[in-house]
Amino acid sequence: MNLRARALASLAAFAFAGCAQSATSGGGTSGRHHWTLPGHLRIGMSDEPDNLNPMFAHTDATDQIDALIFAPVFRYDQHGEFVPELATVVPTYANGGISKDSRTIVLHWRHGVRWADGAPLTARDLRFTWRAVVDKRNSTKALYGWDDVERIDVPDDYTAVVHLKRPNADVLGIFGSGGSAYPPLPEHLLGKLPDLNRADFNAHPLSSGPWILQEWKHGSGFEFAPNPNYWRGAPKLQRLSVKIVPDPDSLFSELATHDVDTISNVDERLVPRLASIAGLHTEKHLIANWRRLAVNCSRPALADVRVRLALAEGIDWDHLNATVYHGYNLRSTSDIPPDSWAAPRVPFYRHDPHDAQRLLSAAGWLPGPDGVRRKDGAPLALTISATNKPGNEQAEVQMQQEVRPLGIALSIKNYPASYLFAQDGPLYSGKYDLEWSIDTNGPDPDNQGNWSGDFVPPKGANTSFLRDPEITALSDAALRTFDRAKRKALYQREETRIHKLVPTVFFYWENALTAYNDDLHGYKPAEYITDNWNSWEWSI
Repeated sequence: MNLRARALASLAAFAFAGCAQSATSGGGTSGRHHWTLPGHLRIGMSDEPDNLNPMFAHTDATDQIDALIFAPVFRYDQHGEFVPELATVVPTYANGGISKDSRTIVLHWRHGVRWADGAPLTARDLRFTWRAVVDKRNSTKALYGWDDVERIDVPDDYTAVVHLKRPNADVLGIFGSGGSAYPPLPEHLLGKLPDLNRADFNAHPLSSGPWILQEWKHGSGFEFAPNPNYWRGAPKLQRLSVKIVPDPDSLFSELATHDVDTISNVDERLVPRLASIAGLHTEKHLIANWRRLAVNCSRPALADVRVRLALAEGIDWDHLNATVYHGYNLRSTSDIPPDSWAAPRVPFYRHDPHDAQRLLSAAGWLPGPDGVRRKDGAPLALTISATNKPGNEQAEVQMQQEVRPLGIALSIKNYPASYLFAQDGPLYSGKYDLEWSIDTNGPDPDNQGNWSGDFVPPKGANTSFLRDPEITALSDAALRTFDRAKRKALYQREETRIHKLVPTVFFYWENALTAYNDDLHGYKPAEYITDNWNSWEWSI
Protein backbone atom coordinates (compact mmCIF):
# COMPACT_ATOMS: atom_id res chain seq x y z
CA MET A 1 0.00 0.00 0.00
CA ASN A 2 2.92 2.33 -0.47
CA LEU A 3 2.98 5.30 -2.80
CA ARG A 4 5.64 5.32 -5.43
CA ALA A 5 6.79 8.11 -7.72
CA ARG A 6 6.53 7.33 -11.40
CA ALA A 7 6.94 9.00 -14.75
CA LEU A 8 4.03 9.90 -16.96
CA ALA A 9 5.98 8.21 -19.70
CA SER A 10 5.24 4.86 -18.09
CA LEU A 11 1.67 4.97 -19.30
CA ALA A 12 2.66 5.80 -22.83
CA ALA A 13 5.37 3.16 -22.80
CA PHE A 14 2.98 0.36 -22.01
CA ALA A 15 -0.51 1.55 -22.96
CA PHE A 16 -1.86 -0.79 -20.33
CA ALA A 17 -5.46 -1.11 -21.40
CA GLY A 18 -5.39 -4.58 -19.93
CA CYS A 19 -2.01 -6.15 -20.41
CA ALA A 20 1.03 -5.75 -22.62
CA GLN A 21 4.05 -7.79 -23.52
CA SER A 22 7.62 -6.76 -24.20
CA ALA A 23 9.86 -8.20 -26.85
CA THR A 24 11.01 -11.72 -26.15
CA SER A 25 14.38 -13.34 -26.39
CA GLY A 26 14.47 -16.81 -27.82
CA GLY A 27 15.59 -19.92 -26.00
CA GLY A 28 16.37 -23.50 -26.89
CA THR A 29 14.56 -26.02 -29.00
CA SER A 30 11.77 -26.28 -26.42
CA GLY A 31 10.68 -22.75 -27.33
CA ARG A 32 11.27 -21.55 -23.78
CA HIS A 33 13.60 -18.74 -22.86
CA HIS A 34 17.05 -19.94 -21.87
CA TRP A 35 16.54 -18.48 -18.38
CA THR A 36 13.30 -20.40 -17.80
CA LEU A 37 13.61 -23.42 -15.52
CA PRO A 38 11.09 -25.97 -16.84
CA GLY A 39 8.62 -26.97 -14.14
CA HIS A 40 10.20 -24.61 -11.56
CA LEU A 41 8.60 -21.25 -10.77
CA ARG A 42 10.45 -18.59 -8.77
CA ILE A 43 8.30 -15.91 -7.11
CA GLY A 44 9.77 -12.65 -5.82
CA MET A 45 8.35 -11.05 -2.66
CA SER A 46 9.46 -8.07 -0.58
CA ASP A 47 8.18 -9.18 2.83
CA GLU A 48 8.50 -12.26 5.01
CA PRO A 49 5.66 -13.76 7.07
CA ASP A 50 5.71 -13.29 10.84
CA ASN A 51 3.92 -16.63 11.33
CA LEU A 52 2.54 -19.33 9.03
CA ASN A 53 -0.51 -20.03 11.18
CA PRO A 54 -2.91 -17.28 10.05
CA MET A 55 -4.54 -17.27 13.50
CA PHE A 56 -1.45 -15.49 14.78
CA ALA A 57 -0.07 -13.74 11.70
CA HIS A 58 -0.38 -10.02 10.99
CA THR A 59 1.25 -9.66 7.58
CA ASP A 60 0.15 -9.78 3.97
CA ALA A 61 3.16 -12.01 3.34
CA THR A 62 1.47 -14.74 5.40
CA ASP A 63 -1.60 -14.57 3.17
CA GLN A 64 0.62 -15.07 0.12
CA ILE A 65 2.42 -18.13 1.52
CA ASP A 66 -0.61 -19.69 3.19
CA ALA A 67 -2.51 -19.65 -0.11
CA LEU A 68 0.04 -22.21 -1.30
CA ILE A 69 -0.01 -24.39 1.81
CA PHE A 70 -3.62 -24.53 2.98
CA ALA A 71 -6.97 -25.46 1.48
CA PRO A 72 -9.68 -23.13 2.84
CA VAL A 73 -13.36 -23.93 2.78
CA PHE A 74 -13.68 -21.42 -0.10
CA ARG A 75 -11.08 -19.69 -2.23
CA TYR A 76 -11.51 -16.32 -3.87
CA ASP A 77 -11.05 -16.20 -7.62
CA GLN A 78 -9.33 -13.32 -9.41
CA HIS A 79 -12.51 -11.20 -9.13
CA GLY A 80 -13.22 -11.92 -5.46
CA GLU A 81 -15.98 -14.48 -6.00
CA PHE A 82 -16.07 -17.65 -3.89
CA VAL A 83 -14.70 -20.85 -5.45
CA PRO A 84 -15.65 -24.03 -3.55
CA GLU A 85 -12.55 -25.74 -2.16
CA LEU A 86 -13.18 -28.01 0.83
CA ALA A 87 -16.89 -27.31 0.54
CA THR A 88 -18.56 -28.65 -2.59
CA VAL A 89 -20.87 -25.68 -3.08
CA VAL A 90 -21.22 -22.10 -1.86
CA PRO A 91 -24.32 -21.99 0.38
CA THR A 92 -27.19 -19.72 -0.67
CA TYR A 93 -30.86 -19.30 0.14
CA ALA A 94 -31.70 -20.92 -3.22
CA ASN A 95 -29.75 -24.13 -2.66
CA GLY A 96 -30.88 -24.47 0.95
CA GLY A 97 -27.43 -23.84 2.36
CA ILE A 98 -28.62 -20.75 4.23
CA SER A 99 -31.79 -20.86 6.31
CA LYS A 100 -34.60 -18.37 5.74
CA ASP A 101 -33.83 -16.64 9.03
CA SER A 102 -30.16 -16.30 7.95
CA ARG A 103 -28.93 -17.91 11.17
CA THR A 104 -27.97 -21.39 9.96
CA ILE A 105 -25.41 -22.25 7.27
CA VAL A 106 -24.87 -25.80 6.01
CA LEU A 107 -21.46 -26.64 4.54
CA HIS A 108 -21.28 -29.82 2.49
CA TRP A 109 -17.76 -31.24 2.73
CA ARG A 110 -15.80 -32.71 -0.13
CA HIS A 111 -15.21 -36.48 0.15
CA GLY A 112 -11.75 -37.98 0.03
CA VAL A 113 -9.81 -34.89 1.11
CA ARG A 114 -6.62 -35.65 3.04
CA TRP A 115 -3.88 -33.83 4.85
CA ALA A 116 -0.38 -34.18 3.43
CA ASP A 117 0.34 -36.90 6.02
CA GLY A 118 -2.58 -38.95 4.69
CA ALA A 119 -5.00 -38.30 7.57
CA PRO A 120 -8.60 -37.48 6.55
CA LEU A 121 -9.52 -33.78 6.45
CA THR A 122 -13.16 -33.56 7.45
CA ALA A 123 -15.78 -31.17 8.77
CA ARG A 124 -14.57 -32.06 12.27
CA ASP A 125 -11.36 -30.14 11.53
CA LEU A 126 -13.48 -27.05 10.86
CA ARG A 127 -15.26 -27.41 14.20
CA PHE A 128 -11.90 -27.86 15.94
CA THR A 129 -10.62 -24.70 14.24
CA TRP A 130 -13.59 -22.62 15.43
CA ARG A 131 -13.06 -23.86 18.97
CA ALA A 132 -9.36 -23.03 18.77
CA VAL A 133 -10.00 -19.55 17.36
CA VAL A 134 -12.38 -18.53 20.16
CA ASP A 135 -10.41 -20.31 22.91
CA LYS A 136 -9.15 -17.57 25.23
CA ARG A 137 -5.94 -19.53 25.80
CA ASN A 138 -4.99 -18.80 22.19
CA SER A 139 -3.76 -15.32 21.24
CA THR A 140 -5.91 -15.23 18.11
CA LYS A 141 -5.26 -12.02 16.17
CA ALA A 142 -8.93 -11.37 15.28
CA LEU A 143 -12.22 -13.01 16.21
CA TYR A 144 -14.44 -11.10 13.78
CA GLY A 145 -17.09 -13.45 12.37
CA TRP A 146 -15.94 -16.40 14.46
CA ASP A 147 -17.45 -14.84 17.58
CA ASP A 148 -20.80 -14.65 15.76
CA VAL A 149 -20.85 -18.46 15.60
CA GLU A 150 -22.92 -19.99 18.41
CA ARG A 151 -21.92 -23.57 17.61
CA ILE A 152 -20.94 -25.88 14.77
CA ASP A 153 -22.69 -29.25 14.59
CA VAL A 154 -21.01 -32.10 12.69
CA PRO A 155 -23.59 -34.84 12.13
CA ASP A 156 -21.05 -36.68 9.96
CA ASP A 157 -17.59 -36.16 8.49
CA TYR A 158 -19.01 -34.43 5.44
CA THR A 159 -21.47 -31.94 6.93
CA ALA A 160 -20.89 -28.86 9.07
CA VAL A 161 -23.95 -26.98 10.34
CA VAL A 162 -22.93 -23.49 11.43
CA HIS A 163 -25.36 -21.83 13.85
CA LEU A 164 -25.05 -18.05 14.17
CA LYS A 165 -25.92 -15.92 17.17
CA ARG A 166 -27.34 -13.40 14.71
CA PRO A 167 -27.30 -13.04 10.91
CA ASN A 168 -24.00 -11.85 9.49
CA ALA A 169 -23.58 -11.90 5.71
CA ASP A 170 -19.84 -11.39 6.02
CA VAL A 171 -19.45 -14.56 8.07
CA LEU A 172 -18.84 -16.64 4.94
CA GLY A 173 -15.62 -14.68 4.63
CA ILE A 174 -14.12 -16.40 7.67
CA PHE A 175 -14.09 -19.58 5.58
CA GLY A 176 -12.07 -17.86 2.85
CA SER A 177 -8.65 -16.23 3.18
CA GLY A 178 -7.10 -13.01 4.46
CA GLY A 179 -8.08 -10.89 7.45
CA SER A 180 -9.81 -12.97 10.10
CA ALA A 181 -10.30 -15.96 7.79
CA TYR A 182 -8.53 -19.13 8.90
CA PRO A 183 -8.39 -22.46 7.06
CA PRO A 184 -9.28 -25.70 8.82
CA LEU A 185 -6.48 -26.84 11.13
CA PRO A 186 -5.57 -30.51 11.74
CA GLU A 187 -7.31 -31.74 14.88
CA HIS A 188 -5.38 -35.02 14.80
CA LEU A 189 -2.11 -33.06 15.09
CA LEU A 190 -3.10 -30.13 17.33
CA GLY A 191 -6.14 -31.33 19.27
CA LYS A 192 -4.28 -32.44 22.41
CA LEU A 193 -2.17 -29.30 22.84
CA PRO A 194 -3.12 -26.96 25.73
CA ASP A 195 -2.92 -24.01 23.33
CA LEU A 196 -1.58 -23.29 19.85
CA ASN A 197 0.46 -20.16 20.59
CA ARG A 198 3.85 -21.87 20.43
CA ALA A 199 2.96 -24.95 18.39
CA ASP A 200 5.65 -26.19 16.01
CA PHE A 201 2.89 -26.15 13.40
CA ASN A 202 3.06 -22.34 13.29
CA ALA A 203 6.43 -22.47 11.53
CA HIS A 204 6.16 -25.97 10.01
CA PRO A 205 2.53 -26.35 8.97
CA LEU A 206 0.99 -29.56 7.70
CA SER A 207 -0.27 -28.96 4.19
CA SER A 208 -3.83 -29.35 3.01
CA GLY A 209 -3.34 -27.29 -0.15
CA PRO A 210 -1.38 -27.67 -3.39
CA TRP A 211 2.11 -27.33 -1.92
CA ILE A 212 4.17 -28.83 0.89
CA LEU A 213 6.61 -26.49 2.61
CA GLN A 214 10.03 -28.13 2.41
CA GLU A 215 12.12 -25.34 3.86
CA TRP A 216 11.70 -21.86 5.33
CA LYS A 217 15.03 -20.12 4.93
CA HIS A 218 14.43 -17.23 7.29
CA GLY A 219 15.45 -13.95 5.72
CA SER A 220 15.78 -15.33 2.21
CA GLY A 221 12.78 -17.43 1.16
CA PHE A 222 10.83 -20.69 0.93
CA GLU A 223 11.03 -23.95 -1.00
CA PHE A 224 7.93 -25.98 -1.86
CA ALA A 225 7.23 -29.39 -3.31
CA PRO A 226 3.92 -30.56 -4.85
CA ASN A 227 1.43 -32.13 -2.46
CA PRO A 228 0.48 -35.51 -3.97
CA ASN A 229 -2.45 -35.75 -1.53
CA TYR A 230 -4.04 -32.48 -2.65
CA TRP A 231 -7.64 -33.25 -3.56
CA ARG A 232 -7.32 -31.73 -7.05
CA GLY A 233 -4.16 -33.77 -7.66
CA ALA A 234 -0.58 -32.58 -7.57
CA PRO A 235 0.10 -29.15 -9.18
CA LYS A 236 1.42 -29.01 -12.74
CA LEU A 237 4.71 -27.48 -11.54
CA GLN A 238 7.39 -29.73 -10.06
CA ARG A 239 8.93 -27.09 -7.80
CA LEU A 240 8.06 -23.68 -6.39
CA SER A 241 10.49 -21.20 -4.80
CA VAL A 242 9.71 -17.91 -3.10
CA LYS A 243 12.58 -15.44 -2.82
CA ILE A 244 12.39 -12.66 -0.19
CA VAL A 245 14.08 -9.42 -1.30
CA PRO A 246 12.99 -6.47 0.90
CA ASP A 247 14.50 -3.66 -1.20
CA PRO A 248 12.25 -2.87 -4.21
CA ASP A 249 15.18 -1.95 -6.45
CA SER A 250 16.97 -5.19 -5.65
CA LEU A 251 13.78 -7.18 -6.18
CA PHE A 252 13.32 -5.51 -9.55
CA SER A 253 16.91 -6.39 -10.45
CA GLU A 254 16.11 -10.04 -9.71
CA LEU A 255 13.29 -9.79 -12.24
CA ALA A 256 15.50 -8.00 -14.79
CA THR A 257 18.17 -10.72 -14.57
CA HIS A 258 15.49 -13.44 -14.65
CA ASP A 259 16.47 -14.78 -11.23
CA VAL A 260 12.78 -14.58 -10.32
CA ASP A 261 9.91 -15.23 -12.71
CA THR A 262 7.21 -12.99 -11.26
CA ILE A 263 6.60 -9.94 -9.07
CA SER A 264 3.19 -8.72 -7.97
CA ASN A 265 2.57 -4.97 -7.67
CA VAL A 266 5.76 -3.69 -9.28
CA ASP A 267 6.96 -0.45 -7.72
CA GLU A 268 5.48 2.26 -9.96
CA ARG A 269 8.78 4.13 -9.91
CA LEU A 270 10.32 1.21 -11.77
CA VAL A 271 7.54 0.61 -14.30
CA PRO A 272 9.23 2.49 -17.20
CA ARG A 273 12.20 0.11 -16.98
CA LEU A 274 10.04 -2.93 -17.72
CA ALA A 275 10.04 -2.13 -21.44
CA SER A 276 13.73 -2.97 -21.64
CA ILE A 277 13.36 -6.46 -20.10
CA ALA A 278 12.84 -9.25 -22.59
CA GLY A 279 10.39 -12.09 -22.10
CA LEU A 280 7.96 -10.48 -19.67
CA HIS A 281 4.19 -10.38 -19.68
CA THR A 282 2.79 -7.37 -17.80
CA GLU A 283 -0.73 -6.83 -16.53
CA LYS A 284 -2.20 -3.73 -14.98
CA HIS A 285 -5.27 -4.49 -12.90
CA LEU A 286 -7.41 -3.00 -10.18
CA ILE A 287 -6.77 -4.06 -6.60
CA ALA A 288 -8.89 -3.35 -3.55
CA ASN A 289 -6.77 -0.56 -2.07
CA TRP A 290 -8.38 2.87 -1.89
CA ARG A 291 -6.90 6.24 -1.02
CA ARG A 292 -8.93 8.84 0.78
CA LEU A 293 -8.81 12.11 2.68
CA ALA A 294 -10.27 11.20 6.06
CA VAL A 295 -11.95 13.93 8.11
CA ASN A 296 -12.19 13.87 11.90
CA CYS A 297 -15.83 14.87 12.38
CA SER A 298 -15.34 15.25 16.13
CA ARG A 299 -13.03 18.26 15.78
CA PRO A 300 -14.88 21.54 16.46
CA ALA A 301 -14.18 23.16 13.10
CA LEU A 302 -14.93 19.97 11.17
CA ALA A 303 -18.11 19.01 13.03
CA ASP A 304 -20.00 21.29 10.62
CA VAL A 305 -20.72 19.43 7.38
CA ARG A 306 -20.46 22.71 5.47
CA VAL A 307 -16.77 22.95 6.32
CA ARG A 308 -16.21 19.33 5.25
CA LEU A 309 -18.04 19.92 1.97
CA ALA A 310 -16.02 23.09 1.38
CA LEU A 311 -12.84 21.01 1.58
CA ALA A 312 -14.28 18.48 -0.86
CA GLU A 313 -15.24 21.21 -3.35
CA GLY A 314 -12.23 23.43 -2.81
CA ILE A 315 -9.55 20.89 -3.86
CA ASP A 316 -9.14 19.96 -7.50
CA TRP A 317 -8.97 16.18 -7.08
CA ASP A 318 -8.67 15.44 -10.79
CA HIS A 319 -5.68 17.79 -11.02
CA LEU A 320 -4.09 16.13 -7.98
CA ASN A 321 -4.58 12.71 -9.54
CA ALA A 322 -3.15 13.85 -12.88
CA THR A 323 -0.09 15.59 -11.42
CA VAL A 324 1.15 14.02 -8.21
CA TYR A 325 -0.23 10.57 -9.11
CA HIS A 326 0.20 10.88 -12.92
CA GLY A 327 -3.30 9.54 -13.59
CA TYR A 328 -2.11 6.01 -12.87
CA ASN A 329 -4.98 5.00 -10.59
CA LEU A 330 -8.77 5.05 -10.94
CA ARG A 331 -10.67 7.93 -9.33
CA SER A 332 -13.22 6.74 -6.77
CA THR A 333 -16.45 7.91 -5.16
CA SER A 334 -16.98 5.18 -2.57
CA ASP A 335 -15.18 2.46 -0.60
CA ILE A 336 -16.89 -0.32 -2.56
CA PRO A 337 -14.86 -1.34 -5.64
CA PRO A 338 -16.37 -0.19 -8.94
CA ASP A 339 -16.49 -3.76 -10.27
CA SER A 340 -18.22 -5.15 -7.16
CA TRP A 341 -21.76 -6.48 -7.38
CA ALA A 342 -22.58 -3.95 -4.64
CA ALA A 343 -20.95 -0.93 -6.31
CA PRO A 344 -23.11 2.16 -5.78
CA ARG A 345 -23.67 5.08 -8.10
CA VAL A 346 -22.28 8.14 -6.37
CA PRO A 347 -21.17 11.36 -8.11
CA PHE A 348 -17.81 13.04 -7.73
CA TYR A 349 -17.68 16.22 -5.70
CA ARG A 350 -17.58 19.14 -8.10
CA HIS A 351 -14.55 21.41 -8.04
CA ASP A 352 -16.12 24.75 -7.10
CA PRO A 353 -13.91 27.08 -5.00
CA HIS A 354 -16.56 29.82 -5.12
CA ASP A 355 -19.20 27.58 -3.60
CA ALA A 356 -16.61 26.36 -1.07
CA GLN A 357 -16.13 29.96 0.07
CA ARG A 358 -19.91 30.42 0.28
CA LEU A 359 -20.20 27.33 2.48
CA LEU A 360 -17.48 28.54 4.83
CA SER A 361 -19.10 31.95 5.18
CA ALA A 362 -22.48 30.33 5.83
CA ALA A 363 -20.84 28.24 8.57
CA GLY A 364 -19.69 31.45 10.27
CA TRP A 365 -16.06 31.36 9.12
CA LEU A 366 -15.39 34.89 7.82
CA PRO A 367 -12.24 36.22 6.11
CA GLY A 368 -9.62 37.68 8.46
CA PRO A 369 -7.06 40.39 7.77
CA ASP A 370 -4.35 37.81 7.02
CA GLY A 371 -6.57 35.88 4.62
CA VAL A 372 -7.31 33.12 7.13
CA ARG A 373 -10.97 32.78 8.07
CA ARG A 374 -11.99 33.21 11.67
CA LYS A 375 -14.97 32.35 13.82
CA ASP A 376 -15.38 33.72 17.32
CA GLY A 377 -11.78 34.91 17.10
CA ALA A 378 -10.32 31.47 16.30
CA PRO A 379 -8.56 30.87 12.96
CA LEU A 380 -9.63 28.12 10.57
CA ALA A 381 -6.36 26.27 11.02
CA LEU A 382 -6.23 22.54 10.27
CA THR A 383 -3.53 19.89 10.21
CA ILE A 384 -3.19 17.08 7.67
CA SER A 385 -1.29 13.89 8.51
CA ALA A 386 0.02 10.93 6.56
CA THR A 387 2.81 8.40 6.82
CA ASN A 388 6.37 9.38 5.94
CA LYS A 389 6.23 7.43 2.68
CA PRO A 390 7.70 9.28 -0.33
CA GLY A 391 5.06 11.20 -2.27
CA ASN A 392 2.59 11.79 0.55
CA GLU A 393 3.95 15.21 1.38
CA GLN A 394 3.87 16.27 -2.26
CA ALA A 395 0.12 15.63 -2.32
CA GLU A 396 -0.34 17.37 1.02
CA VAL A 397 1.54 20.46 -0.17
CA GLN A 398 -0.70 20.67 -3.24
CA MET A 399 -3.80 20.47 -1.04
CA GLN A 400 -2.29 23.07 1.28
CA GLN A 401 -1.83 25.47 -1.63
CA GLU A 402 -5.36 24.93 -2.94
CA VAL A 403 -7.19 25.55 0.34
CA ARG A 404 -5.17 28.64 1.28
CA PRO A 405 -7.18 30.91 -1.12
CA LEU A 406 -10.34 29.61 0.57
CA GLY A 407 -9.09 31.01 3.87
CA ILE A 408 -7.96 27.70 5.40
CA ALA A 409 -4.50 27.48 6.97
CA LEU A 410 -3.41 23.87 6.49
CA SER A 411 -0.27 22.59 8.17
CA ILE A 412 1.42 19.22 7.57
CA LYS A 413 2.41 16.80 10.33
CA ASN A 414 3.38 13.33 9.22
CA TYR A 415 4.26 10.26 11.27
CA PRO A 416 5.80 6.80 10.92
CA ALA A 417 3.09 4.31 9.92
CA SER A 418 3.68 2.32 13.10
CA TYR A 419 2.61 5.35 15.15
CA LEU A 420 -0.06 6.88 12.91
CA PHE A 421 -2.09 3.65 12.87
CA ALA A 422 -1.30 2.51 16.42
CA GLN A 423 -4.19 2.13 18.85
CA ASP A 424 -2.78 5.03 20.89
CA GLY A 425 -1.65 7.00 17.82
CA PRO A 426 -3.23 10.14 16.34
CA LEU A 427 -5.79 8.35 14.17
CA TYR A 428 -7.42 6.04 16.71
CA SER A 429 -7.12 8.54 19.57
CA GLY A 430 -8.84 11.21 17.47
CA LYS A 431 -5.94 13.64 17.74
CA TYR A 432 -5.90 14.68 14.11
CA ASP A 433 -7.90 16.85 11.70
CA LEU A 434 -7.32 15.38 8.23
CA GLU A 435 -5.55 12.15 7.28
CA TRP A 436 -4.24 11.00 3.89
CA SER A 437 -3.77 7.26 3.53
CA ILE A 438 -4.74 4.01 1.83
CA ASP A 439 -7.18 1.41 3.17
CA THR A 440 -7.77 -2.13 1.90
CA ASN A 441 -11.02 -4.00 1.32
CA GLY A 442 -11.94 -7.65 1.40
CA PRO A 443 -14.29 -9.06 -1.26
CA ASP A 444 -17.43 -8.54 0.85
CA PRO A 445 -18.73 -4.94 0.77
CA ASP A 446 -19.35 -4.87 4.52
CA ASN A 447 -17.99 -1.52 5.74
CA GLN A 448 -19.78 -1.25 9.07
CA GLY A 449 -16.51 -1.03 10.97
CA ASN A 450 -15.53 2.11 9.06
CA TRP A 451 -18.72 4.16 9.32
CA SER A 452 -21.08 2.87 12.01
CA GLY A 453 -21.44 4.93 15.17
CA ASP A 454 -21.16 1.63 17.04
CA PHE A 455 -17.54 1.26 15.89
CA VAL A 456 -16.03 4.57 16.91
CA PRO A 457 -12.65 3.91 18.62
CA PRO A 458 -11.90 2.19 20.92
CA LYS A 459 -14.76 -0.09 19.78
CA GLY A 460 -13.69 -0.20 16.14
CA ALA A 461 -12.10 1.51 13.16
CA ASN A 462 -14.54 4.38 12.51
CA THR A 463 -11.75 6.93 12.81
CA SER A 464 -13.87 9.64 11.18
CA PHE A 465 -15.71 9.65 14.53
CA LEU A 466 -18.95 10.14 12.60
CA ARG A 467 -21.99 9.17 14.63
CA ASP A 468 -24.88 9.17 12.20
CA PRO A 469 -27.89 7.02 13.15
CA GLU A 470 -28.94 6.54 9.51
CA ILE A 471 -25.53 5.23 8.39
CA THR A 472 -25.30 3.06 11.50
CA ALA A 473 -28.71 1.51 10.77
CA LEU A 474 -28.04 1.02 7.04
CA SER A 475 -24.63 -0.57 7.48
CA ASP A 476 -26.05 -2.97 10.06
CA ALA A 477 -29.10 -3.86 7.96
CA ALA A 478 -26.86 -4.65 4.97
CA LEU A 479 -24.97 -7.14 7.12
CA ARG A 480 -28.06 -9.00 8.35
CA THR A 481 -29.13 -10.52 5.05
CA PHE A 482 -27.36 -12.71 2.49
CA ASP A 483 -29.65 -11.40 -0.29
CA ARG A 484 -27.35 -9.51 -2.67
CA ALA A 485 -30.14 -7.43 -4.23
CA LYS A 486 -31.27 -6.20 -0.82
CA ARG A 487 -27.71 -5.56 0.29
CA LYS A 488 -26.88 -3.61 -2.88
CA ALA A 489 -29.90 -1.33 -2.33
CA LEU A 490 -28.88 -0.73 1.29
CA TYR A 491 -25.29 0.06 0.33
CA GLN A 492 -26.53 2.50 -2.30
CA ARG A 493 -28.44 4.37 0.41
CA GLU A 494 -25.52 4.19 2.84
CA GLU A 495 -22.96 5.48 0.34
CA THR A 496 -25.30 8.28 -0.75
CA ARG A 497 -25.54 9.33 2.88
CA ILE A 498 -21.75 9.14 3.33
CA HIS A 499 -21.33 11.35 0.26
CA LYS A 500 -23.72 13.89 1.76
CA LEU A 501 -22.06 14.00 5.19
CA VAL A 502 -18.44 14.00 3.89
CA PRO A 503 -16.62 12.06 6.63
CA THR A 504 -14.08 11.36 3.91
CA VAL A 505 -13.29 12.22 0.32
CA PHE A 506 -12.66 9.06 -1.66
CA PHE A 507 -9.79 9.68 -4.07
CA TYR A 508 -8.73 6.60 -6.03
CA TRP A 509 -8.70 2.84 -6.39
CA GLU A 510 -5.18 1.55 -6.80
CA ASN A 511 -3.99 -0.11 -9.95
CA ALA A 512 -1.29 -2.73 -9.59
CA LEU A 513 1.14 -3.98 -12.19
CA THR A 514 2.14 -7.65 -12.16
CA ALA A 515 5.10 -8.71 -14.30
CA TYR A 516 5.93 -12.33 -15.03
CA ASN A 517 7.90 -14.59 -17.31
CA ASP A 518 5.84 -15.05 -20.47
CA ASP A 519 6.68 -18.77 -20.42
CA LEU A 520 4.39 -18.99 -17.37
CA HIS A 521 0.86 -20.19 -18.13
CA GLY A 522 -2.31 -20.23 -16.03
CA TYR A 523 -1.20 -17.28 -13.86
CA LYS A 524 -4.16 -14.95 -13.14
CA PRO A 525 -3.40 -11.86 -11.01
CA ALA A 526 -6.20 -11.19 -8.54
CA GLU A 527 -8.00 -8.13 -7.24
CA TYR A 528 -8.17 -9.40 -3.66
CA ILE A 529 -5.83 -11.01 -1.13
CA THR A 530 -3.37 -12.95 -3.28
CA ASP A 531 -2.27 -13.80 -6.82
CA ASN A 532 -1.50 -17.32 -5.55
CA TRP A 533 -5.13 -18.42 -5.50
CA ASN A 534 -4.84 -20.97 -8.37
CA SER A 535 -1.26 -22.21 -8.13
CA TRP A 536 -2.22 -25.79 -9.01
CA GLU A 537 -2.98 -24.57 -12.57
CA TRP A 538 0.38 -22.89 -13.20
CA SER A 539 2.88 -24.33 -15.62
CA ILE A 540 6.19 -23.14 -17.01
